[in-house]
Amino acid sequence: MGRSVLAAIVATVRPAGWVALVLAVTGLVAGLVLQWREVVLLGAAAGVVLLLALPWLAGRNRVQVGLLLDPQRVVAGRTVAASLRVANPTARRVRAVMLDLPVGRAVHRYDLPGLAAGGRHEETFTIRTEHRGVIPVGPATARRGDPLGLLSRDATWGDVTEVLVRPPMVPLETLGAGLLRDLEGVSSDAVSASDLAFHALREYVPGDDLRHVHWRSSAKLAGAGTNQLLVRQYLDTRRSHATFVVEDRADAWGSPDDFETALAAVASLVGRAMLDEIAASLVVGARAATAGAAQSALDTVCRAEPGRTGLVAAASAAAQQVPDTSLLFLLGGTGTDFATFQRAAAAFELDVRRLAVRVDPAAPSRATEVGDLTVLHLASLGDLPGVLRWSLG
Repeated sequence: MGRSVLAAIVATVRPAGWVALVLAVTGLVAGLVLQWREVVLLGAAAGVVLLLALPWLAGRNRVQVGLLLDPQRVVAGRTVAASLRVANPTARRVRAVMLDLPVGRAVHRYDLPGLAAGGRHEETFTIRTEHRGVIPVGPATARRGDPLGLLSRDATWGDVTEVLVRPPMVPLETLGAGLLRDLEGVSSDAVSASDLAFHALREYVPGDDLRHVHWRSSAKLAGAGTNQLLVRQYLDTRRSHATFVVEDRADAWGSPDDFETALAAVASLVGRAMLDEIAASLVVGARAATAGAAQSALDTVCRAEPGRTGLVAAASAAAQQVPDTSLLFLLGGTGTDFATFQRAAAAFELDVRRLAVRVDPAAPSRATEVGDLTVLHLASLGDLPGVLRWSLG
């Protein structure tokens, strides 16, 4: 109990207050010992200033503080409208209060006026976003203290609210159909002998599964004098799940800008997957969004940072966490060789469509195929639609 009280008292002293306290104690002690009247006066003055600051701590911070950000997810280069709302829920007037709001690495400070009973006050500002990443905002801290900033009692409201800044994206054409049959899949144009979407009836040919014979229709033909069996014909239903694995080792990229280009490419592909209603998962080093929600994958793009996991290890983890992958994108830089892409791709099933994206600003954008792996050499983000159209065409 004693320690908590002492900690609360110490917490009220601001940096300027510690300076005044040191001056007061040192001045009084040294001045009396050395018989220096001027030093004694300096110490006494500092002590008086501290005593005069004490009444400003009286009372409680009864205001309520709310923060509104619109939008919380934004593309780099755009601004976020922010609103800081302060209300007095009590039946008594509250005096002016100083409010600190951390925004990224900066701190916004507001001198709020006194509020009548039930009164409200609003401060609006904008948050500029220049680069991909996460901007933490809050929590808001109300400070009740003296004008000199020697002592203050702080009250904190709310938690940290994040602004997720996505990289610039380019529009892409559809990523195509999936590979896995599924009850909730989308019917394709591919005719199948056995699936979930009934299409039509056709004549039986040797080798057809007798379980697919439509006996009622065959019996009607027999009654009409035609001895011919009819079998059901289906359309494939396919569900796509696109998985993106990004190399996180810093030495695999020619520069930090290449890493950002790769993440911008991933964001563009995930955005296209969202429009195509394709499930999307993303693994960047130790960070992963593998539930299939494209929105979660985009949030992971915002949080991605260089690490030490490596493409092969990340791909192995992705293959275990997303076993229904039908479309795979592996992304690396100039330090990622073809053998690394092959080892990463080998972690997935053979029927998975595999594409590798190698960011290299010094070489022209192009697409090459080696075995079952298509490699997209990407010089800039703007070239992605063209090389992707060729590879998926």
